[in-house]
Amino acid sequence: MSTDAVAILGFVALFALMLLRVPVGMAMGLVGVSGFGYLVGGAPALKLVGQTSMRTVTDYTFGVIPMFLLMGMFMSNSGMSRDLFKAANGFVGHLRGGLGFATVVACAGFAAICGSSVATAATFSAVAYPEMRRFGYPQSFATGVIAAGGTLGAMLPPSIVLAVYGIITEQDIGKLFIAGIAPGVLAMVMYLTTIFVIGQVRPGFLPAGPRIAWRQRFSALKDVLAPLLLFVFVIGGLYGLPFLPRFTPTEAGGVGATGAFLIGVFTGRLNKDKILMSLLQATRTAAAVFTVLIGALIFGYFLTVTQTPQKVTEFLTGLGLGAYGVLALIMLMYLALGCLMDAMAMIILTVPIIFPVITHLGFNPIWFGVIIVMTVELGLIHPPVGMNVFVIKSVVKDVSFTTIFKGVIPFIITDLIRLVILIAFPIIALWLPSHL
Repeated sequence: MSTDAVAILGFVALFALMLLRVPVGMAMGLVGVSGFGYLVGGAPALKLVGQTSMRTVTDYTFGVIPMFLLMGMFMSNSGMSRDLFKAANGFVGHLRGGLGFATVVACAGFAAICGSSVATAATFSAVAYPEMRRFGYPQSFATGVIAAGGTLGAMLPPSIVLAVYGIITEQDIGKLFIAGIAPGVLAMVMYLTTIFVIGQVRPGFLPAGPRIAWRQRFSALKDVLAPLLLFVFVIGGLYGLPFLPRFTPTEAGGVGATGAFLIGVFTGRLNKDKILMSLLQATRTAAAVFTVLIGALIFGYFLTVTQTPQKVTEFLTGLGLGAYGVLALIMLMYLALGCLMDAMAMIILTVPIIFPVITHLGFNPIWFGVIIVMTVELGLIHPPVGMNVFVIKSVVKDVSFTTIFKGVIPFIITDLIRLVILIAFPIIALWLPSHL
């Protein structure tokens, strides 16, 4: 059997296993070791499994993943999300659609600490949704805002998805993090603008909340001061800002996790049970990420033997579509894959194949990382299947999928406009990394 036939059979087997609900990491590992063993030999394939697993879990660079996950868990279990929502609501909750504004701002703040879109959506389904419903916000709008706000988790630093992209493509994780800041802020501003436009076009659709006294506003703001200072310290040290110690990404994750732990303990918000729960949650999530990563690396060796990346590059560049035509084709592929798997699995499975195409076409790899993560996040909310939508549905039992998708459509349109803007003006993502 030719290598092309083996590669095609491998992809068919991979998607068949995923449809049978086999975990993505396990499916990629099984197909990868089977295909590699068929082409190279059984003994080298078995050695590959052991060497890849050991090298991945002991690699210092990969330590950035569990450290930032632990930081996010400590902050989440300390009640940080509720404090952020309360503080944001104090300043904008009295405006028409104010709770929507507060939800987006709080999602952005929580995402900057948590780094996970799914976790952000799940958290604010429990925190923001009951408040919006209490003040008379429609179900569609409330769930749509939370689903869209959750996608900020993968763009604003520290982003676990961007870190994994950097590891796979051997790009500077610090530059990837800072490249996500301007697009992340742009996303937040455009979401706020979308809410404002909805309130103007349909005045009776979004209510206004009560005005809160300035004393209460500043009191709520004090509750989030320590976590925000920790974020500035960690990210500032990662980028080498003046008067701050310089951190590598892994060191920044360790400092962030330690700082989040100390803040939670000294404020009395982290007791023994919550500390244990945070450690277990971070360990389980990190184990899941490393399982997918190990499986993807083994599958990548199989693809290398079959020369799939080179052949995909030759095929796509030979279509005569031009650089941006090929890029558009890749974006459409990611939107379709968003119906089948989560963001992390998409990045790990496809980037080793797509990245050589991007470099061959001359696109900046840092910019492409931002673009690809943004497209993957769009896949988390677009119909007919969106991971964030399913997460919200699992938390909010009394709302239908149709209602959530109806509420998220304006934000999907906003995301598509933002994607076009960033493709047309790469400087938005590249200006900050180029000045550090």
